[in-house]
Amino acid sequence: MNDFIKIYTDGSAKGNPGPGGYGIVLKYKGKVKEIAQGYRHTTNNRMELLAVIVALESLKTSNIPIQVFSDSKYVIDSIVKKWVFSWEKKNFKGKKNRDLWERFLKIQGQFTITYNWVKGHAGHVENERCDVLAVAAAEQSSNHLIDSEFEAIEE
Repeated sequence: MNDFIKIYTDGSAKGNPGPGGYGIVLKYKGKVKEIAQGYRHTTNNRMELLAVIVALESLKTSNIPIQVFSDSKYVIDSIVKKWVFSWEKKNFKGKKNRDLWERFLKIQGQFTITYNWVKGHAGHVENERCDVLAVAAAEQSSNHLIDSEFEAIEE
C-alpha cells in the first residue's frame, strides 16, 4: 500500500535559544504543500517538535496513513522508543517542552503514523528543503510569532 501522506519536517534556532523556525513539506499523490513559520525566541528542539505538530494539525483527514520524516533524534527517539508516553505517565516531571509534548499527544492519536529518522544535511531532497524553509523562517524577523510558553520559562 503506497497510499501515504508523507510529512517531512525540520526545525532551526539561531543561538539556541534564539530566533527560530520550522519548515514542513507535505506530499500526497503528487501534490506538495510547504509550511514555515518563525519565532522570535525559542530552541531548536522546540522547533523540531512543533514542525511535526503543525504538520499533523494541518491535515484535513485522519483516514490516510502517514509517514513522518525528521532529522531530529530528539523527536523521533522520544516517540519511537516510547519515552514520551513514560514522561506523560510521570506528568512530565523534569522534562522540557511539556506544552508541546502534550499538544503532540493530543493530535497524534487521531492518525496511523510511521516515524522515520533521516540524516540531516546528507542530501535528502525533502529534508534539505525543510531546512531551507526553517532557516529562512528563523531569519525573517518581520513575521515572527512569540513562543509564549518558552519565553515565560526563560524569564
